[in-house]
Amino acid sequence: MVIIGLWAIITSVHKVSDIIFPSPQKVWSSFITLLENGYKGHSLWQHLLASLQRLFIAYFIAVVTAIPLGLLSGYSEKIRAVFEPIIAFIRPLPPLGYYTIIILWMGIGNGSKILLLFIGAFPPIYLSCVAGVTRVKADYINRARTLGANKLQVFFYVIFPSSLPDIFVGLRNAMSGAYATSVAAEMVAAASGIGWMVLDASKYLRSDVIFIGIILMGITGIMLDKILLLLEKRIVFWKGKN
Repeated sequence: MVIIGLWAIITSVHKVSDIIFPSPQKVWSSFITLLENGYKGHSLWQHLLASLQRLFIAYFIAVVTAIPLGLLSGYSEKIRAVFEPIIAFIRPLPPLGYYTIIILWMGIGNGSKILLLFIGAFPPIYLSCVAGVTRVKADYINRARTLGANKLQVFFYVIFPSSLPDIFVGLRNAMSGAYATSVAAEMVAAASGIGWMVLDASKYLRSDVIFIGIILMGITGIMLDKILLLLEKRIVFWKGKN
């Protein structure tokens, strides 16, 4: 409320053009118009759902591949020696740096965008899984073995539960990183999505639409993070307890 109040005060003095910095009233009015008429042939919710659909598909693929591979890499130094240098090379690269190559390989359809988001989501999950496994106390493993647990039982009953807090940190980081990457993915050869809407609006100096897109992305990102946080509290209910 304080931010909105300051925003209203700053724009009410008319020192800055509405084209550069629109007022809250103008942004709200444009939001209602977008709800009623949509933007460039698609409703506002269709743009949002298009972005989320690409995000969820890429995120799901990253989760089902990065978690097993990360846990195995943390458990086996040989497997980690194979995959960790590849992840270390990919992780710092900016998405737009290799997106042009992905488009050359896969075209301009959703497949290239999903692959870009997958590459953005995979490293945080993988690295968190590796860190979670390597941080498991040796005493826990030794006690389980003393009680007669085999390697499979040690993995599923000791290592995996102990790694869950780190895994969820990776899942949350991957979600925020992939969602940010989705904007870059929609900047090239897209016709729908919140990121595309913001980019297209910037060509016509529609700062009100840009503000709407940014606010929607921020709110959606917070909601997705809260959902993962609630899942973590449900699943890792012992976290922080002695």
